Amino acid sequence: MPRTQTQYHPVLRLIHWSMAGLILSGFFIGVGMSASAGPDYLALAAWHRPIGIAVLALVLLRLAIRLSSPAPALPQDMPGWQARAARTAHVLLYVCMFAMPVLGWAMVSAAGKPVVLVPGIVLPDFVWADPALHAILRTSHSIVAYSFFTLILVHLAAALHHRLIGRDGVFETMTVA
Repeated sequence: MPRTQTQYHPVLRLIHWSMAGLILSGFFIGVGMSASAGPDYLALAAWHRPIGIAVLALVLLRLAIRLSSPAPALPQDMPGWQARAARTAHVLLYVCMFAMPVLGWAMVSAAGKPVVLVPGIVLPDFVWADPALHAILRTSHSIVAYSFFTLILVHLAAALHHRLIGRDGVFETMTVA
C-alpha cells in the first residue's frame, strides 16, 4: 500500500508533543511526591493533580481526533512483527494515558481528599472514601506508572531507530515541522 498521507493530523501532532511534556512533568513531580512529606508534598500535589487531569482531557480529545482521521501508513518494507508491535504499543500507550489520571483521581478520592485543579475549582469525588480502596488504587497507580514509563522508553527508542537507523519517514509522521 503506498504511503499517501505522510503525517498525522496537525492537531494530533500538537497534542502529542504537549502531552509528552505534561506526562514527563507529571512523572517527575510524582517521583518527587513519593519522596516528600508535609508542605513539599502538598506543593508538588498542587501541580501533579491538574497535570493529570489535563492529560486525561487531552487524551480524550486526541482519541476523538485520531479515530476520525487516518494515520499515515507504515512503510511497505516494515516487517510484520514490527507493525504489530507498533500497533500494540500505541494501544497500550493510549490505555496508560487514560488509566493513569483516572487511577490518580480515584486514588485521591478514596483518600477522602479533593482534586483541586486551581483554587476554587474542585473535581467531584470519583469513588467513595475508603482506606483499603485507596491502598489498592495507589498500588495500581504506581504499577501503571512504571509500565507507562517503560512503554515511553520503548516508544522513544523505536522513534530514534526510525529516525537514525531506518530513515524510513516514520519519525517524521509526528514531528511538528
